[in-house]
Amino acid sequence: MSGLELFAAALGVIAVWLTVKQNPWCWPIGLVMVLLYSWIFFEVKLYSDMLLQVIYAALQLYGWWQWTRAGEANAGRQVSRLDAKSIASGLAVGAIGSLLLGAAMAHWTDAAQPWLDAALTGFSLVAQLWMAQKRVQCWPLWITVDVIFVALFTYKGMYLTASLYALFLLLAVQGWREWRADPALRA
Repeated sequence: MSGLELFAAALGVIAVWLTVKQNPWCWPIGLVMVLLYSWIFFEVKLYSDMLLQVIYAALQLYGWWQWTRAGEANAGRQVSRLDAKSIASGLAVGAIGSLLLGAAMAHWTDAAQPWLDAALTGFSLVAQLWMAQKRVQCWPLWITVDVIFVALFTYKGMYLTASLYALFLLLAVQGWREWRADPALRA
């Protein structure tokens, strides 16, 4: 565990907690966190996770815009649900992306866990996009992904990051509860 990992983990907790509370400050704080984690993952040869953090950086900017500028009269997005077709399409894109990235990482790098890392990356991107769009279904996908991330980071000896993702898991459960109770879903 490094000081950088500790700082990034602290920012991650703050960012996810702010996301649960639908506070748009989650996005700039999350941006700093993902940039720090891109370096951390590079150092431990989790290259798919490193690339995921770089893509997250762009999605942090997209989410910030969605939550503060999109929607009626630039009031920001409201919590909404995806239909079954959109869920299936998103999960299919996540699976295809996982397979393509896994093959690339297994073939061209010395990645520690190329297939698992790629799958977590593919489905995390789907969850992040859904979160930026304030889709309530982001949370059960995050719950699933976070459980597996905890196991991966524990296996890699990244105990602080594993603990962070365990906290993310708890926050995802809370986010799912709170977003399902949001008045926008009942309107």
